[in-house]
Amino acid sequence: MSLWTAILVAALVAFGTKLAGHLVPAHLLEQPRVRRITGALPIALLAALVATQAFTGPGGTFVLDARAVAVAVAVVALLLRAPFLVVVVLGAATAAALRALGWA
Repeated sequence: MSLWTAILVAALVAFGTKLAGHLVPAHLLEQPRVRRITGALPIALLAALVATQAFTGPGGTFVLDARAVAVAVAVVALLLRAPFLVVVVLGAATAAALRALGWA
């Protein structure tokens, strides 16, 4: 399969998925169980993305480096109910400081 064929197939699958979402009857989407699941999906996806980016290195290996410490600092800031911008700045500053000190 060529690159362009793969891109076109992926685009068609994405379009088909979106179209199928619009064809679902509204009464099915209003059920409490469906609402809970769809409300939790973005949280789960974001947590998986953060974990993947913070704890994996080249080749998918597990690593503990400045990124992991920065996430830990951000989690502590969130637990202390810091504003989102403060959480982001603290995490970025922690990673930058550790990398400047030579801990990649």
